[in-house]
Amino acid sequence: MSARNTPLEILAPAGNEEMLRAAVYSGADAVYLGFSGFNARKSAGNFTAETLKDAVAFCHGRGVRVHVALNTTVYPGEVQDLADAIRAVAAAGADAVILQDMATAALAKRVAPGLELHGSTQMSVHSLAGVKELARLGFSRAILSRELSGREIARIAAESPIELECFIHGALCMSVSGQCYMSAFLGGRSGNRGSCAGTCRLPFAADGAKEGYHLSLKDLSLVDKIPELMEAGVVSVKIEGRLRTPEYVAAAVAACRAAREHKPYDKQLLENAFSRSGFTSGWYDGKIDGTMFGVRTQEDTAASKAALPGLRELYRREYSRIPVRFALCAKPEGLELTADDGQGHTARAVSRSQPQPAKTDQRPGIERALGKTGGTPFVFGGLTAEGEPGYLPGSEWNELRRTLLEDLLAQREKLTPIPCTGVQPKPPVRRTVPVHPGLRARFERWGQVPPEWAEKLGGITLPIAQAGEVPAALRHKITLELPRVMFGVLEADTRRRMEEADGQGFAAFEAGNLAHIELGRGLNTPMTGGFGLNITNHLAARQYAALGLKSVVILPEVTAADMAYIAPGVPSGAVIYGHMPLMITRACPLHNRHTCQSCNGRGTLTDRKNKVFQVRCGLGVRTIYNPVPIYMGDKPGALPVDFGLAYFTLENSQRAAQVLEMIANRAPFDREFTRGLYFKGTA
Repeated sequence: MSARNTPLEILAPAGNEEMLRAAVYSGADAVYLGFSGFNARKSAGNFTAETLKDAVAFCHGRGVRVHVALNTTVYPGEVQDLADAIRAVAAAGADAVILQDMATAALAKRVAPGLELHGSTQMSVHSLAGVKELARLGFSRAILSRELSGREIARIAAESPIELECFIHGALCMSVSGQCYMSAFLGGRSGNRGSCAGTCRLPFAADGAKEGYHLSLKDLSLVDKIPELMEAGVVSVKIEGRLRTPEYVAAAVAACRAAREHKPYDKQLLENAFSRSGFTSGWYDGKIDGTMFGVRTQEDTAASKAALPGLRELYRREYSRIPVRFALCAKPEGLELTADDGQGHTARAVSRSQPQPAKTDQRPGIERALGKTGGTPFVFGGLTAEGEPGYLPGSEWNELRRTLLEDLLAQREKLTPIPCTGVQPKPPVRRTVPVHPGLRARFERWGQVPPEWAEKLGGITLPIAQAGEVPAALRHKITLELPRVMFGVLEADTRRRMEEADGQGFAAFEAGNLAHIELGRGLNTPMTGGFGLNITNHLAARQYAALGLKSVVILPEVTAADMAYIAPGVPSGAVIYGHMPLMITRACPLHNRHTCQSCNGRGTLTDRKNKVFQVRCGLGVRTIYNPVPIYMGDKPGALPVDFGLAYFTLENSQRAAQVLEMIANRAPFDREFTRGLYFKGTA
């Protein structure tokens, strides 16, 4: 789509009220902030229903848009509170809601149909098909994954039916956002729930090295690329950092404003505000190598401290941005001065005294007096006058100006709530649990499938690249798993493979990303949903069922107790065995040890506790697996689902057969294992 006629939006973080003021005073066009309880930065100073109204009034008075983050996964018992949060956002008249969970989208449409929906980067949208699916679902904007190159962004923008937002500056997650389960499984704090513990910033040694930080990326900075993104059609550039400082926000906003105007900016000051020994442009330039990695050093911290006085100057005075035109008219009671912001707001005031005849033209002096708008959000936009205005003391012109601008600001700060319906979400209903749940298994390759189990399993899932290895007689049992991420040409390759497999007797395609639903539209093969869709509640599960999915796998972060309330009307499943893929990342944690040319696509990471994490490379990404597998095979009735899924990745065929035998016999596991989060849950 072509970019809108307004300038590129500079979108700044507002983790608290002080950051909000710094963002606005330094010249941000929009801010994003969190609503307490449902946003991906729970430790930020988030906003309540009342403080959100104050924030929106402050921002709208100054021509700044407000996007509210409700971008966490939601559990069944939280749906009523979520509806209340949506009403609070609408009551404040916010400009958009940023969301991850399909339940939030469904509720927003029913509760406040006028609210704009922005697809969070947590939705892992990184391809044209994903953007198109968001458009079909009623979203007005997609916030693209941070791993895209400039060329990939431009290709998506050229055909996007909705607005695109890109991250321009700030911290980088090692994993594709929304597909990271490391913090949840290692520390009980879910990134999808806004409680990420930053596990990737801890030491991880690679391939036997004694030490290293091979999951810690430098901060991203693409400020220099703003002209390119504008040319591509991106409408908003986003600064990451709701957990940072007001000084950091002001530095980033000032740099982005300069770049948007094709002016130089102080790169060293921006780096001093916060960096991890410099920045990376990483994926944008296609430089996916060891130079992307970095940590925060004592020198970095000292530089930030020294830069604070200069950074605070960036938001000491309010940024003037709203043009105001003044008009003078002589009245019997005195001179009437009118101020108009061109957006439907007009203020009028009459001088306290009658103007005296003047021997010289008073207009230049009047314009100078009215142009003293510094420290306000307004800028002098011109003066018209009927006849000779005459002379008034400068103090009176100043008083008139202050009165009119205060009146205009008060008008602009008046809230315009978005209408809400009386719809109340129905409380979730506890589902009926089948007496004998089915057993399905997922394998990495056909050769991993134990021959004696091929017929006995209720279903087998394989990556779609393995379709040609499956005997024709068994295709009816095979679900073809689509890649959870599809960077570059992989989306087109996936669609080609789907078309080739369609009509060949396979049971289904498995969607692990919204893009897959768009890719599968028009094909005859049914679709199911994998855990990459992050289904954690009944509303989201039903939404996916309504989109045509014939079964779904619930995210393993959900407890057994919450799982009991997820009944989408189609079979639901849970992972009962498997080395959980904790991260899927486009950057390579092994690049600091060797190049791709000297790598066989496999490696290891070792943490502080000497736990060894297997790393596997394929389809342009790396997957990092939990050293200890989930095992629930000896507790067949503990998970209230229709089928259990044994998720095989690192195992050979013989080990897969042993595990399946243990599950079938409800036997204890023979090695170290974990119950995952099914009983203890996450923060």
